[in-house]
Amino acid sequence: MIERITTPLAGLALLRPRIFADPRGHFLETFSQRAFLELTASPDPFVQDNESVSARHVLRGLHFQLEPHAQGKLVHVIRGAVLDVVLDIRPTSATYGQHYAVRLDGVTKDLLWVPPGFAHGFLALEEDTVFAYKCTAYYHPASERTILWNDPDLAISWGVELPVVSDKDQEGLPFRSHWDLRKA
Repeated sequence: MIERITTPLAGLALLRPRIFADPRGHFLETFSQRAFLELTASPDPFVQDNESVSARHVLRGLHFQLEPHAQGKLVHVIRGAVLDVVLDIRPTSATYGQHYAVRLDGVTKDLLWVPPGFAHGFLALEEDTVFAYKCTAYYHPASERTILWNDPDLAISWGVELPVVSDKDQEGLPFRSHWDLRKA
């Protein structure tokens, strides 16, 4: 059984699985199509699974893909911990330009449903953090966009002054200054 926890951004959902633990270890169901549909009403099937391993203070994001290749993502941490950040980029949304941040870790095993229409990024809080995600659309390089992780207009508090950021992410565009997603 998975519990849905509402977030301030419509459509975005924190999912808390039930963990069965005993002296041997633990067991949990990380995905059930039936439960997922009941909790999110997402019509899109998952087509790709991804996994990344990051050193402490590696920051990845804020990434998204343009329509018709926009991705929904079901993300969780297998080992370690992240600060997961989601930015609402839906032009007609009441929370357009607002972000939500949550700690995801390999202990609580919470999952975050990030529907299409959000940019996504995370900061690894521990060494060798293993981050996994299911996607509703295939990776499409020509549709990928990156919003600058430290855009002052967004005021995202990552909690680290100098994260390790790829060149691609360092060259992301400011949210409002260089393109208007309302016209994209």
